[in-house]
Amino acid sequence: MGTILIAGTVVLVLLGFGNHVWWLAAAGVLFLYLQYGRDASSSTSGGGGASGSTPATYQAYRKRRDQQAKWERRYRRERPLQSRRQDRAK
Repeated sequence: MGTILIAGTVVLVLLGFGNHVWWLAAAGVLFLYLQYGRDASSSTSGGGGASGSTPATYQAYRKRRDQQAKWERRYRRERPLQSRRQDRAK
């Protein structure tokens, strides 16, 4: 997401050589990204919502692991045909 915003900002700056309003738009985009975009992405890593994030403590790791095992058991109980098919594919 940051790459797209930076590329868009560069385009707005290049357009700004003909019309200075585009420079203001580029500054506004950068301000909004720095104000809201980076804060929102950094706050989601601590919640445990992302599967690729590393828990901060062992207790958080255990809680996440137990929750994942609970979900997998529920999936196998509610969808036995799909879970057997996945086991055969492995």
